[in-house]
Amino acid sequence: MLKFFAKRIGGLLFTMFVVSFLIFLTFEISPKDVATSALGQFASKESKEIYHKQHCLDDGFFQRYGSWLGVVPDCHDKLSGLFQGDLGESHLWRTDVNTFIWDRIGNTVLLALLAFAIIAPLSVVFGVAAGMREGSLLDRTISLLSTITTSIPEFAMGAILSAIFVVWLALLPGTAPMDRSGGWSIPAQILLPVATLTAYYLGYLVRMVRASMVEVMTRPYIRTAILKGMSFPDVVIKHAMRNALITPFTAILMQLNFLFTSVVIVEALFAFPGFGRMIVDAALNSDLDVIESASLFAVFVVVSSQIVGDFAYMLLNPRIRFS
Repeated sequence: MLKFFAKRIGGLLFTMFVVSFLIFLTFEISPKDVATSALGQFASKESKEIYHKQHCLDDGFFQRYGSWLGVVPDCHDKLSGLFQGDLGESHLWRTDVNTFIWDRIGNTVLLALLAFAIIAPLSVVFGVAAGMREGSLLDRTISLLSTITTSIPEFAMGAILSAIFVVWLALLPGTAPMDRSGGWSIPAQILLPVATLTAYYLGYLVRMVRASMVEVMTRPYIRTAILKGMSFPDVVIKHAMRNALITPFTAILMQLNFLFTSVVIVEALFAFPGFGRMIVDAALNSDLDVIESASLFAVFVVVSSQIVGDFAYMLLNPRIRFS
């Protein structure tokens, strides 16, 4: 087990290093000037030169990358960077990245966790209910609804829900700025973004659990248990469910990182001050320090969830050994 976690954590650190290097290299070969993005297109040549000197942009690529990592001093002989706990300075927000990135990440984590807390149990309940009696009216109804919700894009689902609950019924706010300045409570503001994510991702998992449940219900040991007189609910709960959920389990856990890293559309639609909107705004304005910090956190979430999923899968399936 120690070898398993050592290899996975080593892979995580290596992946984060490669991603950070590639992002830095991408900005290096990009024709867009950082000083122009920070000062505006009408900034004078002299002000751009001053900006370059102040932010050590005239240093070589590896010198600046090492300074950002915090392993070598910058052009001002100051040792600060990632390894020193300094995420850099944002020229878009004109403040240190540390001062705002954690609030944005916290908002998105809240949004993703709420959606996941609804998606995970509902996908199991609906998937098992549909799969335990293949071809029944309940199965056809759940399969149809899950197909419809999965086929509707997030922006369209958000627009439909907004039209119903904001425009027609006037029960919920159309934006989620995460403050009470508009008179709406935080739970009311976050309800539509959570509902949009839930509706979009739930159908996919329901169909996966249903397919696995249908396969398990045709196995010989299920028929044997029924022929021996075991009640149908006991067969489903004690025998079918555990085996049927082994395959979809990893996919269910993977939804957590999908929710965290793919909420850009939902956050933009509802003006939600989260991680997704932040990284898009930073990319459009060539804000390297924000993009680097956000990308590393996204890689950490994705790879960590994969590690947890692999570990849990090995615990559920005794035929798989730690390696």
